[in-house]
Amino acid sequence: MSGIRLIENLAQNEERTAIVDADGEYTYGRLLSASAAVASRLLEAGGADDLGEKRVAFIVRPGFDYPAILLGIWRAGGIAVPLCVSHPDPELEYVIKDSGAGFVIAGEEFADRLEGISAATGAGFFLSGNVIQGDAAPLPELDERRRAMIIYTSGTTSRPKGVVTTHANIRHQIASLACAWGWTKDDSILNPLPLHHLHGILNVLLSALWSGAKCELLTKFDAVRVWEKFMRNSYTLFMAVPTIYTRLIRAWNEAPPGERKEMSEAARRMRLMVSGSAALPVGTLLKWEEITGHVLLERYGMTEIGMALSNPLVGKRTPGKVGAPLPGVEVALIDEEGGTLSGPAEGEIIVRGPNVFLEYWQRPEETSGSFIEGGWFRTGDAAERDGEGIYGILGRKSVDIIKSGGYKISALEIEEVLREHPFIADCAVVGVPDEEWGERVSAALVPSGGDGPAGDTLREWCRERLAPYKVPTRFLTVKELPRNQMGKVVKPDVSALFTGEMKTRAESGGAKQ
Repeated sequence: MSGIRLIENLAQNEERTAIVDADGEYTYGRLLSASAAVASRLLEAGGADDLGEKRVAFIVRPGFDYPAILLGIWRAGGIAVPLCVSHPDPELEYVIKDSGAGFVIAGEEFADRLEGISAATGAGFFLSGNVIQGDAAPLPELDERRRAMIIYTSGTTSRPKGVVTTHANIRHQIASLACAWGWTKDDSILNPLPLHHLHGILNVLLSALWSGAKCELLTKFDAVRVWEKFMRNSYTLFMAVPTIYTRLIRAWNEAPPGERKEMSEAARRMRLMVSGSAALPVGTLLKWEEITGHVLLERYGMTEIGMALSNPLVGKRTPGKVGAPLPGVEVALIDEEGGTLSGPAEGEIIVRGPNVFLEYWQRPEETSGSFIEGGWFRTGDAAERDGEGIYGILGRKSVDIIKSGGYKISALEIEEVLREHPFIADCAVVGVPDEEWGERVSAALVPSGGDGPAGDTLREWCRERLAPYKVPTRFLTVKELPRNQMGKVVKPDVSALFTGEMKTRAESGGAKQ
């Protein structure tokens, strides 16, 4: 049919419901026809019978149009570049330019913004409503070794970089989860996660489509509304970030006692609930178990590798641990010198397997620098492994990566933006531990004169330049930043300024040398 196993799976379930959104339900057959229409329109615009890995950026609210466009890009031979619906124009423009997108597809509400950006970058522009309808033309037969998707992640650099996965990478990532988590066509899942991020795209949406299951897409997360949906529908799975579980717990606590019982029973009916993208506080895990009877399944992954480690579907799940390697994935630990560690140990996680990404888009040096001998990818994350081969995440090798609300955020990128402000001479951005968010993005500022900009004013200024989850929630004004003898900012000491351990030093304007 196409050479892409995922597309072939759709054809086996044409009469079953694939997608549910605010407007209704859509079968797999409808998804196939809509994606074929998208592919045909792109091929017509490209004047070829194969897009030949042309990049197609797209931005639509979660709903039926999203998978129709994603699959349509693939069926035309293109590379899909999902855009974030909450990103400001500068970030959208950066991704479109960096990926070299030849086409941009946008929902009606994004049309004015994206049409201008597309014109400026020379990309062809389409409205989503105009590409998902129409007759299907002959579509190319594709090799699954071809590039399929570019997801932009901040990583350890100051600007986001594109992680390139092939169709084969995606197939292996999905198949591994289908095996480990027991996905079947009888499953039904609610997806409250953003669709520019691996968690929402692969773990939920594509895993459901691969399995012939039903996936309901939420336009926006609202804790009360999610509980209502739990009570009205027969979902079998739910996957979210720790922040979402924290908010669901809060909504449960605020509900009338009689309603709480119904809420708990609705969640208890599901067969599996998963947490990921950030460390799950043990208190949240225990409270969720108390409310629903579910011990949340924690797992570990990243954009470059999909999922690598998981607690078991059946068996003991240990709080604070992310489990053992998933089917088809090799995981090991190395020391500071790059030597492989055996048995119980602490070190950096390295991963190898057909799930591992192909490259960072147009960044060959960064790509080669991320791998070591034997084809192992260096994650930059530190972990401990016990005698039974169970892993627990210790933290990041780089202090410049913040995990907040399920997002991996570059502190360096935010610092670059803050330094553009006319009244900020210097700054340091850190993640401060937080029960709800995992870490809160916090910025210590050295003003260029006077007291510097007010927090509310600066927050609004940042919102025009950064994605919402990157905007600092806390600001602290200091006379100078703590630095070592080499002049490098000491990030742990900056974090201590926010936790109160260095309050006196901050108030006096002193800095640790």
